[in-house]
Amino acid sequence: MAKYAVLVVDMLEDFVNGALTCDMAKAIVPDVAKLVDAAREKNVPVIFSNDCHIKGVDKELEFWGDHAIVGTPGAEVIPELKADPEKDFIVPKRHYSGFFGTDLNILLKDLGVDTCVICGLHAHMCCRHTGADAYQYGYDLVIPEETTGSFTEEDYRNGLEYFKATYGGEVCKLDDLIARF
Repeated sequence: MAKYAVLVVDMLEDFVNGALTCDMAKAIVPDVAKLVDAAREKNVPVIFSNDCHIKGVDKELEFWGDHAIVGTPGAEVIPELKADPEKDFIVPKRHYSGFFGTDLNILLKDLGVDTCVICGLHAHMCCRHTGADAYQYGYDLVIPEETTGSFTEEDYRNGLEYFKATYGGEVCKLDDLIARF
């Protein structure tokens, strides 16, 4: 039986309501909240993998402009997800991947996780790079299709196809996954 963890990627104010907002970001909020609530109810670890940039330093800001700057409201998890540092885990990141330069792999190993459920933004960027590193570390990948998005439908579809074709990731319906928890 799989030992899951839900990795919530960049569901932050700047991505959903601020500098980098897009229609898909707003659209997935209810389903991401449903996934997070179900995981908590079934004692599946919820890990927020959050951009947390240093203004004027991080290379990513050259491409995307200032967003999720450490200590700003834009770097906060959206309130709909009710991030709770007492129950959830928050892993700040300064690069696309939730693993690069963070202790995410150590945390997952300590929790006994073998399957990463990836949700959030963006399917073709931060979710994709987080998935790449999860795959390299030997985790199985599951992506509930209703819980991730991108700037465009094409980027979203390409991101999901890449998960399947390159990492053997399973793209599934949210309710089907919740039933497995």
